[in-house]
Amino acid sequence: MELRQLRYFVTVVEEANFTRAAARLHLTQPGLSAQIRQLERELGQQLLDRGGRSVTLTEVGAAVLPHARAALAATERIATTVDEFTGLLRGHVRVGCISGAGDEEFDISSVLADFHDDHPQVGITLTEDTSERMLAAVQSGELDIALVGLTGAEIGADIGIDVVLDTPVVAAVAPGGKRRGAITLEQLREHQLICLPRGTGIRGVFDRACAAAGFEPDIAFEAAAPPLLLRLAARGLGIAVVPALTAEEAAAFGVRVLPITEPELRGQLALAWRRDRPGRPAAKVLLGQLRIGLGGR
Repeated sequence: MELRQLRYFVTVVEEANFTRAAARLHLTQPGLSAQIRQLERELGQQLLDRGGRSVTLTEVGAAVLPHARAALAATERIATTVDEFTGLLRGHVRVGCISGAGDEEFDISSVLADFHDDHPQVGITLTEDTSERMLAAVQSGELDIALVGLTGAEIGADIGIDVVLDTPVVAAVAPGGKRRGAITLEQLREHQLICLPRGTGIRGVFDRACAAAGFEPDIAFEAAAPPLLLRLAARGLGIAVVPALTAEEAAAFGVRVLPITEPELRGQLALAWRRDRPGRPAAKVLLGQLRIGLGGR
């Protein structure tokens, strides 16, 4: 009996289909079937029922499955332990990032590049998505680390959070029109708004504040990139709800910035990871570098 045969067996069970399992394992379907039959011959028992549209476990296969998974997990732990002692990092780290976060202030690409230079045997996958979906992916184990915007929704105790940015949420308006020093949340009710899409951190904070005030905002335009929101606001198409801008940034985009009051709203950007599972060494090291590189507290 070989570990690879156990891995093949577990994969067929998870896919409930030899063709899909073979594709996942990058094997031919006849080759995979032959390996499973060899395992069954060595054990002297049939593990899989191949009748019907999907492959199912026999009674013996159901009893064997948890032991096969435990053996594969133990093998992975052995390799991890050796890597930790030798200082060699291998494997793959899956990172999620909100759209537009790779700017000069949050230069995540430089952190990833430095990590790759130090640990060339570690593969890195970087994906962009909404904060809501990425938090769900961290929860399910599809992502190891994610840079997300916090919406104010409760986050489970099994998710680690390190805030790397805390900033006011402001209103950006075209230069002309009524001059005022600030705008209240209630006053925003009277205007068409330009916002980030649902599932993003600042949109979540804003929607929660509006719901608490008893109204639904009039969203005229949505876009994932704050610069586009600002350009639309500069043309007078509505009021953009965005993270705080410097005076230089406001001038460059041609907008005036008004603080939002009653209540003041704040946006937070944070690193998120699963804290209740033993993490892979590579993910732990990259998380540490991201926390330093992005200025986490």
